[in-house]
Amino acid sequence: MILALDTATPATVVGVAATDGTLLAAHRHDPGAGEKPGHTTQLLPLAHAALTEAGATWSDLTRIGAGVGPGTFTGIRIGVATARALAQGLDIETVALSTLHALALGAVERRLMVADGPSVVPRPGAQGGGPVLAILDARRGEAYVAAYDSAGAQLLAPSAWAPERLAEVPALAPGSWQAVGDGAVRFRAELEAVGVAVSADGADRHKVSAGPLCRLAAEAPPVPRDALVPEYVRAPDAVPRR
Repeated sequence: MILALDTATPATVVGVAATDGTLLAAHRHDPGAGEKPGHTTQLLPLAHAALTEAGATWSDLTRIGAGVGPGTFTGIRIGVATARALAQGLDIETVALSTLHALALGAVERRLMVADGPSVVPRPGAQGGGPVLAILDARRGEAYVAAYDSAGAQLLAPSAWAPERLAEVPALAPGSWQAVGDGAVRFRAELEAVGVAVSADGADRHKVSAGPLCRLAAEAPPVPRDALVPEYVRAPDAVPRR
C-alpha cells in the first residue's frame, strides 16, 4: 500500500492507494483566507484518517511518496522530513514526486474525464488534448514553471521564471496550451495574451490532488531515503548570516 503526500503549496494533501496507484482514500486541508498553512498540525492526522478510511494501518504501507516541490520552502521541508521519518520507522521505500508534474497530470486527467465520461480511469501516458503548463506562484514576482505534453512527457524541467518569459511557452510545442496552478491564476493576463487557456480562478484543476500524486508514487523509481530531498529550484528567501 502507498501513502503519497504533498506540502509544497499552502494545501496539505494526502492520499492512500493500492500498489498499482489506484486511489483508496484522500484527505486535504486548504487554509482559509488569512489562515497560515496547516502542514505541521494537519499532515499526520490527515494521513491517519486516510489510512483508516482505506481500511489500513501504518504497518500496511510499503512505499511513501513525498512531493519535493518546487513550492514553499518551509512546506516542502515539512513534507520531506515527515516522509523520511515515516520511511525509517516503518522500514519502507521512498519516492520523490514532482509537485508540478502532479499538478499537470491532474489537469490532463480531468480533461480526459470530461471528454470520455466518468467511467474512464486515465493513466499517465494517456493521450488527450494539448500540452499543459503547471505554474505555482513563487513570490518575489516569479513563477515556478514546468511543461508537459499530452502524454505526460516533460517538455520543460521545473524552473523559476519572471512573468515576461511566459510569452515563450507556445514555442515549446505545438497545440492548444492550458495552464494550471495558482501561478496561472496570478499571471493570467500574461498567459492569455499568448493564447494559453487558464480556467476560472477557483477551478479544482489549479490544485494539487491526491489521485495524481498516488499514481506518480506507484510508478516512480524508489530513491534512497537520504536522497529524498526538496527540489527548491531557486535559492531560499532567507540567507543564514555568515
